[in-house]
Amino acid sequence: MYSDFISKNQSSVTQIESALRSLTYIIPGRFRDAELASESLHSSIQLLSMYHDSLLARAVSKLPGMPKQQSPHNRYTKFWIQRSKFYRRIATLLAMIQYTELLWEMAAKRRGERMRWRVVVTLEVVKAVCRLCLLKITNSRPLVTPPLPERDVIPEEEAAEDVEDEFEAEFAAEEAGSRPAPGAKKEYKMKRTGLSLPALPNPGDISSYLLSKVLTADDIKAPSALLNKVNGSAQLAEILHVLQPVIYAVAMSRSKDKKDWRPWLLGLSVEYAARQLRKDSLRTTALEREQWNKRGWAMGWWAMRGAFYENVTKGFLHKTSEKLPSLVSGVLDDYLYLWDGYYFSTSSN
Repeated sequence: MYSDFISKNQSSVTQIESALRSLTYIIPGRFRDAELASESLHSSIQLLSMYHDSLLARAVSKLPGMPKQQSPHNRYTKFWIQRSKFYRRIATLLAMIQYTELLWEMAAKRRGERMRWRVVVTLEVVKAVCRLCLLKITNSRPLVTPPLPERDVIPEEEAAEDVEDEFEAEFAAEEAGSRPAPGAKKEYKMKRTGLSLPALPNPGDISSYLLSKVLTADDIKAPSALLNKVNGSAQLAEILHVLQPVIYAVAMSRSKDKKDWRPWLLGLSVEYAARQLRKDSLRTTALEREQWNKRGWAMGWWAMRGAFYENVTKGFLHKTSEKLPSLVSGVLDDYLYLWDGYYFSTSSN
């Protein structure tokens, strides 16, 4: 019953999840008086959302007719989930750790800094092992983020019924000799097969309509071919990318001074070396470029970590907070408290 409810009310469920997730970011005192309770709520919402994704994926797989065009990321991850149960379990474990890692760190910090860093290093080691397993399962193909498919959009029954009513009304109007209103929908979902007849394009926009229907090279590739196998220096780059969080966490746990530049320089150097060892070629796929672009943007978080944050960013943000209105500065101060005291608050892996 719960699965049917989620699949029939996807848009409403997604909106509720987004609202609750946003609430955990803006409620007063999120990271001070009730930090553990608030982060527990946030992690629970993330885990529930992941469970809903699995229910919706199951519902999509049961839909009749040809599947809709999917993103390369979803095609690739679904292929490996269906092919390997081990991949599905490892990817699910990795996602669960990423959703709850800050909560684990908050709980460990209450027992002292030594326990906190033990938990941080342990979680980073477990995540690295999971990623190395995924690298092995996919036959040395680059890792994707996230490792699980993103949420699919499925047609809700009410929307389908509305389309049928509109089509029948238009059909009756045409039979009576009248013309439908400009811009009216002509999409119709066939009851037996479940396939939908596409809406007619605007006469002035036929070129764009035709271009949107053109298949690209990636659309006809096998899902496993959406990412090329890595070898040599490219394989070393992928391994360094996996091990970099572990190296940085160990260095931070052994550093007694937050303003010490050595752990920060070590972690950034390993990440930079991983990017330099990667080789671009004519065989680079769109999904591969997308993943490396994500990693490039994620490097911006180094401005919020370790010595760079303590020596540069922190002072700038505190001065900025003093100049902002009280409502905005209150929210920023809560995040400053989070960034000041927790490793996983700025983790991008």
